[in-house]
Amino acid sequence: MTAVMRLPLTTADWFAVLWFLVWWVGYVRLADRRGRGRPSLVGRMGVYRRAWMAAIVKREQRISDVSILANLSNGSTFFASTTLLILGGLAALLGTTEKVASVVAELPFNRVASEQLWDIKILLLAGIFTFALFKFTWSLRLYHFCSVMVGSAPPPEAAEAEHEAFVGRTGELATLAAESFNNGLRAYYFALAALSWFLNPWLFMGLTSWVVLVLYKREFRSAALQAMTSG
Repeated sequence: MTAVMRLPLTTADWFAVLWFLVWWVGYVRLADRRGRGRPSLVGRMGVYRRAWMAAIVKREQRISDVSILANLSNGSTFFASTTLLILGGLAALLGTTEKVASVVAELPFNRVASEQLWDIKILLLAGIFTFALFKFTWSLRLYHFCSVMVGSAPPPEAAEAEHEAFVGRTGELATLAAESFNNGLRAYYFALAALSWFLNPWLFMGLTSWVVLVLYKREFRSAALQAMTSG
């Protein structure tokens, strides 16, 4: 506790970090709960995934379904590899904080900060992208599991109970993969907000709130959701 209090953070910095964490964790929990009772992009796509799995057991050829899963896993692969590059860049940045601080110090709304504070800000970004990496790699593994399950799907002439069991299990697994990918994307949004901490803690708080608003509108008030729920 004493070591934490010795960190070169002002009251505004502490408040900004707390604001950031509360909004991030709070929004994820709010989105999960609200998505169960009201229309949302994640919830609606879960319905379509189940319908997709129900269609799989009615056809003999499933090559197109495996191709779709491969396309979905490609998204996770791309973001996982990109996140690794970002983490490498942040690790390299830790050794050049003095040069970066001198450049950013000339920007408007920026305040002079110690090198230790700059390291803390970089470590926050590294923590966010590490979280994103875990989410993307887990999403990739889940999509691979889905591919195996689709490959072992029961034939069309199998019993109805066997079909329903496959639809429930595989549809849930595909939804878990999509949710993990979605949480990784959310981390990218919040990382953009965290970048503003290098300029000003109050700007950091403002952009965090803005990111939450954007995410909420896209998941619960977007034209894409209306298109999927209309008709």
